[in-house]
Amino acid sequence: MKIGELSRRTGVPTRLLRYYEEQDLLHPERTDNGYRDYAESSVQDVQQIRGLLDSGLTTEMIRAILPYLSGPDEILLPAEHLTPRTAALLQGHIDRIQSRIDCLARNRDRLSAYLAAVRPESDEELVDR
Repeated sequence: MKIGELSRRTGVPTRLLRYYEEQDLLHPERTDNGYRDYAESSVQDVQQIRGLLDSGLTTEMIRAILPYLSGPDEILLPAEHLTPRTAALLQGHIDRIQSRIDCLARNRDRLSAYLAAVRPESDEELVDR
């Protein structure tokens, strides 16, 4: 399929699809006239890339793990293929995620405490219903 069709099917602009190719995340074939020719599996690949980017992974991290993804919920990376650099990238990302979770939990607790302190009891009962 051509880049325009892949864009329509995934909702990802053609400019971003070309960027993913530049970042070595997508690998379309080229037709005789130089047009990109994407396989049907590219739709799932683009959706996977978008999901990983949305979760905060960098293109560098995605490039390292993408060959080992078999779907949105499974990574098949044999231990012998996990380089120290990739492990460090992933651990750094895990640490950043945990920091965000901790910050969100603190903010949630503070907001809940504030509401509990300032909201009249009758309002709580109405909201909880």
